[in-house]
Amino acid sequence: MAIHGLWVINKAGGLVYQRNFGDGLPHLTSNEYLVLAGTLHGIHAITSRLSPTGSSSGAQEICGETFKLTILLTATGTKFVLLTSLVEPNAGSVLQKVYEVYADAVMKNPFHTPEMPVRSEGFDARITALIGSG
Repeated sequence: MAIHGLWVINKAGGLVYQRNFGDGLPHLTSNEYLVLAGTLHGIHAITSRLSPTGSSSGAQEICGETFKLTILLTATGTKFVLLTSLVEPNAGSVLQKVYEVYADAVMKNPFHTPEMPVRSEGFDARITALIGSG
């Protein structure tokens, strides 16, 4: 069980927060992370329209051979994405806690501009306490 990374994607598909935990992920440039976030945003939008039974909030989990992406979509359109090992059982609950930390440490900060990159030591410290160092 391992948590490898956390992304926060704004409603326009822009990456506003990215953090890796541990050494398991390949090193990517900031531009590569921006492209990946935009691609995931597009995939999520497509999956929200594919439901044969009506409306859908889109993909909540995408699995690869060696990893899993768990996605939490908020009411405002912000996406929280957790990159984990395949056997991580608590990804959904961790994302819910990350969302609560984001609401407290970022959205209540009068100096933060919505939809812009998160630059908050308080948010980083609380994510470290929740998930670990990275």
